[in-house]
Amino acid sequence: MTKLLLSIHVLASILVVGPIAVAASMFPRYARRTAGEDGHSVGATVLLHRICSGYAIVGVAVPVFGIATGAQLGVLTDAWLLTSIVLTTIAAAILALAILPGQESMIESAAAAAAAADGTGDGADTKRAAARLAGLTGVFNLLWAVVVVLMIVRPGSTTGA
Repeated sequence: MTKLLLSIHVLASILVVGPIAVAASMFPRYARRTAGEDGHSVGATVLLHRICSGYAIVGVAVPVFGIATGAQLGVLTDAWLLTSIVLTTIAAAILALAILPGQESMIESAAAAAAAADGTGDGADTKRAAARLAGLTGVFNLLWAVVVVLMIVRPGSTTGA
């Protein structure tokens, strides 16, 4: 049972968190282009946001199966796992409370500018918002990278590494 849970946890991590990390990283670049009213970039930002938000919902499976695996292995109180849980919670909060709302805001701003169609939109605001979003996404991705390293190295673990 442990091998099945671990396999599902690892597969979910790769197939769910990976697309979120890639799509969230690509979003700011395309969002910057919307300041120039590139219709393809607006469509791309909407698609990237859908990927992030859709996969975020499915992403709940990653910690669920991770905790189930940890319980089966008897390592729920190990420091490396507790640290991973805290970092995962912080990453999820950044995604849910900052990245996804930031993406929505930028999409709405692009739609409003396109509706006005007078070319008076402030591209500087878009670029600042995109830069902020890129920074948040970098922190999100860095947190996941640290979690992956902790899962592989498992410092102080007696179950081997």
